[in-house]
Amino acid sequence: MSQPTPQQPGPRTERLPRHRTGDPELDRRIVDLLDAAGATDDRDQLFEILASATLLSRDHADRLDLKITNAALKEMRAAFKMFVPFHGRPKVTIFGSARTTPDDPLYQQARAAAHALAGKGWMVVTGAGPGIMEAGVEGAGIDSAIGVNIRLPFEQEASEFIAGDRLVSMKYFFTRKLMLMKESEAFVALPGGFGTLDETFELLTLVQTGKAVPVPIVLLDTPSGRYWDSFGRFLDDAVLANGMIDPEDRRLYRITDDVDEAVAEIAGFYRNFHSLRWVGSRMVIRLRASPTKAEVAALNRDYGDLLLGGRIERTDPLSPEVSGQDHLDLPRLALRFDPRRYGRLRMLIDALNELPSAPPDTATPPTVADEERVVEREDAEAARS
Repeated sequence: MSQPTPQQPGPRTERLPRHRTGDPELDRRIVDLLDAAGATDDRDQLFEILASATLLSRDHADRLDLKITNAALKEMRAAFKMFVPFHGRPKVTIFGSARTTPDDPLYQQARAAAHALAGKGWMVVTGAGPGIMEAGVEGAGIDSAIGVNIRLPFEQEASEFIAGDRLVSMKYFFTRKLMLMKESEAFVALPGGFGTLDETFELLTLVQTGKAVPVPIVLLDTPSGRYWDSFGRFLDDAVLANGMIDPEDRRLYRITDDVDEAVAEIAGFYRNFHSLRWVGSRMVIRLRASPTKAEVAALNRDYGDLLLGGRIERTDPLSPEVSGQDHLDLPRLALRFDPRRYGRLRMLIDALNELPSAPPDTATPPTVADEERVVEREDAEAARS
């Protein structure tokens, strides 16, 4: 099936910075510095970054605090730069233990999953270390692998299979996790230690709270493994049973021990669903095929409970989408979505992918340009404020 061509945002108007130093003369000098640097795009954001640095000097910030800020900013810049050449390719991040040896069935499972996904056009992003991470790189092949390494005093040398312009090393876990999650459209987690659990729980938190757009999350084990089954029982018996998550939140992830099923879960997520964004108080879901009137009526009957009011409706591109040239060729649905119900939203996405009107073939997921990510997140923040 032919894929929709990602549309570039329209001409951008100059946005005024909301965060300033409070000193008009300093603000003017920051503008002069941006002019001297040749900055033409997103000057409001660049201005606020420089204003924050200036205010840190006024705050008499502790040297350690400044070193953390400095290192984090340098690491993010290096990682952003590394990912730029690959923005046109869909990515899947693979998490898992650094201690898994090549003769372990889990290693083979990770390598097989990475190989299968790379064969379908996906790039594989890993933490670039040994174990499951190395299996992911090995399975994908160097041309389809990206690594975001963490510098540790033990255990975490970068894999021999990846280097050069596809590898970046980080000092901080929080900047590394940002990069492992920001760029990918799908995730596969295999068994691991505290680090893997930390990454998995953060990913689930981001999706559950709407801080990240919905994505397929697969928790992959071997047929003889019980790691994720135990994880699921813990969530059911200790978290769900105490009312700390909703039953529908269990739909945010899929536990399986079958590589083909894992790949199908990821590919199937993008069969009909394309992307979403907020426009004011309404969520707009872009699709690959327009649902029929009868299908929309059935969606309202079955999923009306996730609305704050009104109905799920077919719509033409809304005004902010038109001004931004935001995938105007795609059909869409608009709804007043309850932002506390992302587990239920995942169920709606699954239903959209299973509609009789949905395309018959699985599709490569859209890759989202940075400008679109900014728009989606700013719209989402505005909807929640």
